[in-house]
Amino acid sequence: MKSDIAIIGGGAIGVCTAYYLLKRGRNVTLLERGEVCSGCSYGNAGLVVPSHSIPLSAPGVIRKALKWMGNPESPFFIKPRPDADLASWLWQFKRAATQKRMHATIPVLHRLSLESRRRFEALIQNEGLLCSYEAKGLLAVYRTGKGFEEGRKEADLLTGHGIDIGILDEGDVYRRTGDRLKEGVVGGVHFREDAHLVPNRFVETLAERVNAMGGDIRTKTEVIGVDTSGNRITSLQTTRGNIEPDQVVLAAGSWSPAVAADLDLNLPVQPGKGYSITYDRPSDWPDLPVNLSENKVAVTPMGPFVRFGGTMELAGMDLSINRRRVEAILKGAREYFHGVDDLTHIETWRGLRPCTPDGLAILGRSPKHKNLTLATGHAMLGVSLSPVTGDMAAAITCDETPDLDLSLLSPERFN
Repeated sequence: MKSDIAIIGGGAIGVCTAYYLLKRGRNVTLLERGEVCSGCSYGNAGLVVPSHSIPLSAPGVIRKALKWMGNPESPFFIKPRPDADLASWLWQFKRAATQKRMHATIPVLHRLSLESRRRFEALIQNEGLLCSYEAKGLLAVYRTGKGFEEGRKEADLLTGHGIDIGILDEGDVYRRTGDRLKEGVVGGVHFREDAHLVPNRFVETLAERVNAMGGDIRTKTEVIGVDTSGNRITSLQTTRGNIEPDQVVLAAGSWSPAVAADLDLNLPVQPGKGYSITYDRPSDWPDLPVNLSENKVAVTPMGPFVRFGGTMELAGMDLSINRRRVEAILKGAREYFHGVDDLTHIETWRGLRPCTPDGLAILGRSPKHKNLTLATGHAMLGVSLSPVTGDMAAAITCDETPDLDLSLLSPERFN
């Protein structure tokens, strides 16, 4: 079957790309191995975070990871295993974790995040998307003086790059969060530019709009092979027949390297497993997201629900649930909030976030294939950066010049 543009991946980035391509008048076929929004776009923390502009590969992360190495309940855990791709990834991660690289990356991530938030608000307003979007900022709270001091240093770093942040004392924190927060918090940092939403509702309602605009969304359709001729993709072999696209967008998250391998493309993307636990939300719960800083747990109100999320586990393409890591999230929540064990449990979830070694997504034309656009490797920022990524991926696919500087995201940086 002939197709104008085929998008591989039905998460937030794939669906946003489909939307922006349709707005440009192109015909789109979206291929998803499961259901729309069945991967990391479903159960994440639902944060839109210009504040998260420090890359994962920041100075000091290696030291912390080594300290946590033997503890499977730690916020960042690497499962020891003989894996050449992981060893190469860790070496590149170490090389990227420099002050110079971090300071070059922060303004890029911040600009992308602000542009993404602007597009979120336009999408939600123009398309009537019901996803409980609220722009109330993100509050990081601290229970130790050492943690609060580290938080203020990070705030100073980000403020120096133009990010809007407020420092809160103990009283300010409790006035903002109410009685659910336990005694003992010493202060907080309010990231005023951040927002939050129910991530699956955003993706699912946007997918409905894509359908209404004429997009062809094919679920339970897995790409199992790719045919090429010269420097072009000619055919995608799927579990439901072959497709002959004029252009291809690869937005398959942690599954992107498997597709790229058929194209002799090495995408240095490691799956970073994260977990979330969702409960019914009590009426007295804080109305803005709260980061439990010492425990690295994000707590997000989502309409009638509240979600606790966290951890980064490099364990390969492993979707099993490690109950010790789930319990570590709940242990952290209990240290900060009253009544966690009395909440009504809705769902425990895990997903694989696609992580590059330098903490930046891969966005641009394939260095080997003229009709392939790569849009993957967003780690914890997949939903947060999905509108701007979708718009830029659509522009690249249509041979437009993106209106943002994407040079640091170029796929060629890993050649």
